[in-house]
Amino acid sequence: MIIHHIPSFFPEIFNEVTWNRDRKVNKIYLTFDDGPVPGVTDFVLELLEKRRMKATFFMVGDNVRKHPELAKAVLAQGHGIGNHTFHHVNGFKTADGLYLEEIKACQDIIKETLDIEVRLFRPPYGRIKKSQFKQIDASMELIMWDVLTGDYDQRQSPEKCLKKSIKYTQNGSVIVFHDQQKSFPILKIMLDDYLSYLQDAGFETAIL
Repeated sequence: MIIHHIPSFFPEIFNEVTWNRDRKVNKIYLTFDDGPVPGVTDFVLELLEKRRMKATFFMVGDNVRKHPELAKAVLAQGHGIGNHTFHHVNGFKTADGLYLEEIKACQDIIKETLDIEVRLFRPPYGRIKKSQFKQIDASMELIMWDVLTGDYDQRQSPEKCLKKSIKYTQNGSVIVFHDQQKSFPILKIMLDDYLSYLQDAGFETAIL
C-alpha cells in the first residue's frame, strides 16, 4: 500500500526534519529522486522548461559519476540539487559508518562535477536511523515530504497516482517523483497533467 501523504502528526513528532514549507504561501516544492538517468531526467527537464517551473533533484552519486553532463544540465536549468547517497542505500540496513561514507561520497562527486556545496539531504526510501541523523553535518537540511506520488509502483495506474497527488497537494507541499527507469512508465503519463493542475490552481513552484 502506498501512503500518498504524511499524517498531520508526523511533522510534530519528527520535527528535526523538513516535511513541508510554509503553509501560508501558495508555493509547491517539486522533487525528483534517484537520477540523473538518461531518457528520464531529460524528459523531466523538458517538461519543467516548457511549464517554466523549478524543482529540486536529489541525485544518486553514482549516477552523477556516470552521467555528469546530465547533472550539469539540471543545474544549468536553474534547479536545486540534493544528496541522495552514492549508491541509494537503505539507512535501516546500513552500518552508521558506511552510511556516512555514502553521504560524503555523494557530496564529493557533486562538488567535483558541479562545483557546488550541497546542503540538502534526503535518505533513500525515507529510511534513516536516529544515530545516523545525529552524525550528519549540522549544516545539512534533511528533507522528507508530505506528498508521495507513488510513481515507482507499477501496481498503480497513472490516473490513480495523479488523483491522489492532486488530492493531497496544498500550500508548502513537498512532492516526491522519481527520475529513474522504474518510475518512467507512470511518470511519462502523469507528470505533465500534474504540472498543468498546479498552474491551473495558481501554485508557484520553487526550489527547496
